[in-house]
Amino acid sequence: MANRRQIDMTLWSIILLAGAMFILAATPGPGVLATVARALGSGFAQAAELVLGIVLGDLVYLLLAVFGLGALATVLGDLFVVVKYLGAAYLLWLGWRLWQSPAATGEGIAATSSARRSNIISGLLITLANPKVILFYLGLLPTFVDLPALTTGDLVVVVLVVSGVLGATLLAYAWAAARARLLVRNPRVARAMNRTAGGAMMLAGAALASKA
Repeated sequence: MANRRQIDMTLWSIILLAGAMFILAATPGPGVLATVARALGSGFAQAAELVLGIVLGDLVYLLLAVFGLGALATVLGDLFVVVKYLGAAYLLWLGWRLWQSPAATGEGIAATSSARRSNIISGLLITLANPKVILFYLGLLPTFVDLPALTTGDLVVVVLVVSGVLGATLLAYAWAAARARLLVRNPRVARAMNRTAGGAMMLAGAALASKA
């Protein structure tokens, strides 16, 4: 009976964690804005690479929380400020490039290896510099999961839930934005979409810089 109750509580914790992750991922913020901007400006594939970087950043904070390194994150507060402003500046620069990019219609821009790295790094910086993500993993995550009691199997489940829910939610945003891009055939409209995407990316950078 006790074992059955423990299993039920574990399943309930997973359901609560999945719901919290969905809210975190779906709430408009730097990650959502950057994902939509990249999909509008360059298509779904490059937006998916950006999402990969965002997920990797979340997993970094998840592991920090699980292994009790919250104190280290506090000690590195000054370094976090530097990362935050570097990430914000990088997003502003990417937004400006999108704003100035020539009109392109169709499936999107073929990504080079350097562009792929740039997309993944962008996503990683967005997460590492986002105080909302830090608050969730180092403050709110322990209310859903008993971190000290996690086994290796539990950790695998938590990683799958976090990466699956976060990735699927952001990819849904990217898919919707990419579909809108595919409907564009007029170069003038395509250029307007590039500027919209660039503006969204710069807004993401500004939002990142303004967060305490």
